[in-house]
Amino acid sequence: MTAQTIRKIIISRTDAIGDVILTLPLAALLKKILGNDIKIIFFGRKYTQPVIHCCEAVDEFLDYDIFKSCSDAEKTEYIKNCGADVILHVFPRKEIASTARKAGIPLRIGTTNRLYHWWTCNKLVRLSRKNSPMHEAELNTFLLKGLGHKEKHLLAELSALYSLTRIPTLDKNISLQLAPNLFKLVIHPKSNASAREWSLENYSSLIGRLNKNNFQVIITGGQGEKILLDDWIKTLPAGTVNLAGSLSLDQLIALLNSVDGIVAASTGPLHIAAALGKYALGIYPPIRPMDPGRWAPVGKHAAFLVSQKQCSDCRNSPAACHCINEITSNEVEAVILNWL
Repeated sequence: MTAQTIRKIIISRTDAIGDVILTLPLAALLKKILGNDIKIIFFGRKYTQPVIHCCEAVDEFLDYDIFKSCSDAEKTEYIKNCGADVILHVFPRKEIASTARKAGIPLRIGTTNRLYHWWTCNKLVRLSRKNSPMHEAELNTFLLKGLGHKEKHLLAELSALYSLTRIPTLDKNISLQLAPNLFKLVIHPKSNASAREWSLENYSSLIGRLNKNNFQVIITGGQGEKILLDDWIKTLPAGTVNLAGSLSLDQLIALLNSVDGIVAASTGPLHIAAALGKYALGIYPPIRPMDPGRWAPVGKHAAFLVSQKQCSDCRNSPAACHCINEITSNEVEAVILNWL
């Protein structure tokens, strides 16, 4: 198969929102390399679809949750009916790799470090994410070697390829709560236990330091995090907007597109805001592979803070991460004040 004969490509990335965001530049990059006429199908989880829909470089969505509910024969038909010429196993799953082979997708690209790829894929790329010092967004592009593309693509280039042009409209009852003349700062303190978290005490200290004449603070969080945040939010200064647990993903995207900046852990909303070109500050632990070298937000105004040391004390007990809490509210405030 040659580049000229490729018409449809599946990007398979069936994990979380942040991972999906960092994979979206791959869709625009494929069109840049192979031409805008090719169709990109994104194979992802249902709950990430609103993020994927925002990307104009993605033409179709393949629902992993529907796929999981099918019989083996139905799974094969589900993939086969896409009519794809290529599948890129960005986030490898044995079941998907096996089904893609049964469905007869002509070019199936995977990595050498997954044993099942040796019999399910017909093009292997030498890549080990676990031991790589490179960023996740850069690592995603290595699979293009399976298409004969050897050029390296660094973060500065990839940050311009998100193509998030299909943004939902923010509900009027939410937009009316946003102060037009203040710097609107989202604080997203939790991560659904997916990342190390700066303490709520540190966030309280930060919010207390911010001048009310310059900043409006908006608290967000998932539905499952609302109960963890309610009592804490009651202790925050008057004027703090509480949207924790009240936003769909569509509306969270719309909100992030309407504000000026965000402070958060290494979690989906941080990566969404960075991709939208907002000021985005991630607070990270110095433990690989959770560190910013691998997972920093990527965007024109993205930044991170991390303790300058090596530590793995909390590897087996995330809540005990003292390194992330050694970052002070003064340090975070200094970054935010520079945004003004």
